[in-house]
Amino acid sequence: MTKALIVIDVQMDFCPGGALAVPEGDQVVAPINAMMAQYDAVLMTQDWHPGDHSSFASQHRDSTAYDVIEMPYGPQVLWPDHCVIGSAGAQFHPDLDLRGDLILRKGYRREIDSYSAFFENDQSTPTGLHGYLQERGINRLTLVGLATDFCVAFSALDAARLGYDVTVDLAACRAIDLDGSLKRATANMEAAGVCLLGTLG
Repeated sequence: MTKALIVIDVQMDFCPGGALAVPEGDQVVAPINAMMAQYDAVLMTQDWHPGDHSSFASQHRDSTAYDVIEMPYGPQVLWPDHCVIGSAGAQFHPDLDLRGDLILRKGYRREIDSYSAFFENDQSTPTGLHGYLQERGINRLTLVGLATDFCVAFSALDAARLGYDVTVDLAACRAIDLDGSLKRATANMEAAGVCLLGTLG
């Protein structure tokens, strides 16, 4: 079986000092770099939002960051403006080894957010990653990056649903942990058959 490392959203806005900083987010860079040589393919995702993205709290009157609203596709957390197309915050961490075979940009449609590397938040609009992996014969995936409880977990759950052998290496992930989101995400991943390696960072 061919195996791939999928590096989720290791971008400046998710690192300390960024617009949507994940605690210790920069600490995933060194372990991820060390892992890359062990895989047949390295794929990277990049959050890539227009400045008026519908998931931004700034776009909703009387809303603040981390409120949850109903969108046509379901509940949506409203985030601080982050990873705006072309901005410094959208760039990968400068110490991340960019040897990846593929960079997949997601969240570029204004009207829908995209946590997962496989589907947008309606859980039906594909990003194209599944087709790419199928074409290359890749069926074992290890996911790392930011944040454990959102984009990593959503990607892992979709990968398991699509039939991949999925591992999340928790030592190379960090979480936002918004109102218990980390506990829920780990429970959901375990229930879906995702292998969780290491301890929560």
